[in-house]
Amino acid sequence: MEKLGLEVLHVAADRIVARMPVAGNTQPFGLLHGGATASLCETVASFGTALAVGPGHLVMGIELNVNHIRAVREGHVTATGVPLHIGRTTAVWNMDVRDDEDRLVAVSRLTLAIRPVRDA
Repeated sequence: MEKLGLEVLHVAADRIVARMPVAGNTQPFGLLHGGATASLCETVASFGTALAVGPGHLVMGIELNVNHIRAVREGHVTATGVPLHIGRTTAVWNMDVRDDEDRLVAVSRLTLAIRPVRDA
């Protein structure tokens, strides 16, 4: 989170919001890197799921899809994640990523595995 400059703005059971700067997260052409966008989305959903299931569980992304809709060169992007399902063994989240002008930059869905922590 620190490497990306990620900042959590809102935490609730039904919504997680986080943002990151475009600066420092660009590809060689100066555009927001798709991998940085993917990391933002996966972090939002993983954080939300971890809060929902509690400290006795590990959460791990098992499938991530990101559709990149608009290029961004400056400012911040903000991801809003909403859980579609948080069950005993899996969770599914949707994320919308928007720029500073509230234009849709990307949409994403993450499926996570939920596993109990086991003693070593």
